Amino acid sequence: MATLNISEKKEKIKWDYDAESDVLYISYGNPQNAEGVDIGDGTIIRIEPESKEIIGITILNPLQRTLSSLMGKQSTTRKRKTTSVTK
Repeated sequence: MATLNISEKKEKIKWDYDAESDVLYISYGNPQNAEGVDIGDGTIIRIEPESKEIIGITILNPLQRTLSSLMGKQSTTRKRKTTSVTK
């Protein structure tokens, strides 16, 4: 089984959000060339090929998926029937 290096704590985390494409890029240190591994749900782990260290994460459609999830919760909440009780 292949192994990956995961550091306990990264000193410099950098991020960039591309609003036009709705993509969030998170890098540990300066962005660099890497291999991408799609782990599902629009999440790609970026791995430095020689050291096998995880150097970043790319999240596809984070805004769209978050808003969709929030809207789903709101529509569920709205469907609940409420009654008022007076004494």
